[in-house]
Amino acid sequence: MSSFNRRHFCLAALAAVPACGFAPVYGPNGAGTALHGKVLVDEPITRDAYLLTRELETRLGRANPGQYGLSYAIDVGSESIAISKANVTTRFNLLGDATYALRDLDTGAVITSGKVSNFVGYSASGSTVATQASEGDARGRLMNILADQIVTRLIVAVPAADI
Repeated sequence: MSSFNRRHFCLAALAAVPACGFAPVYGPNGAGTALHGKVLVDEPITRDAYLLTRELETRLGRANPGQYGLSYAIDVGSESIAISKANVTTRFNLLGDATYALRDLDTGAVITSGKVSNFVGYSASGSTVATQASEGDARGRLMNILADQIVTRLIVAVPAADI
C-alpha cells in the first residue's frame, strides 16, 4: 500500500501554475482576445489566399479599420507519394508554406514576421471529378492548418501588454 496521494499532488501542481507566470491566452486581458478585431488581413488574390484569409478572419475577427496589418505570401506545391504498378499516381501530398508579417498600420513598423509550413495528403484513385474535389478539400485543410499556425505564432509573439 502506497502513501502517495494523487489528489494532494494535483492540488499542489495547480497551486504552482499561477506562480510560474502562466496566463490563459483567451482569458481576460490575454493576447488571444487582445488581437481580436484589430488585425486587418491583406485582401486575397487567389483561391488559396481567400481560404487562408477566411480562416485568419475567423480566428482573429474582421477589422475595419484595423490597428495592425497582416500581409502574407503562400507557396503550395504537390508531390506524388503513391504510384501503382501501372505507373499511375494514386496519392499526392500538398506542401504549403506561408510567410507572414504583422505590422503596425500607424507607423508601418513590422512587429513580428515568420514562416510556417505543413502538408496534407489526398487520394487520386477515383474519377477525375473526385480527384479534383479531393484536391480542393486538401487545399482548404492546408490553409486551415497554416492559419492556425500563424495565429498561434502571432499570439505568442505579441504579449497582451503590448496591445
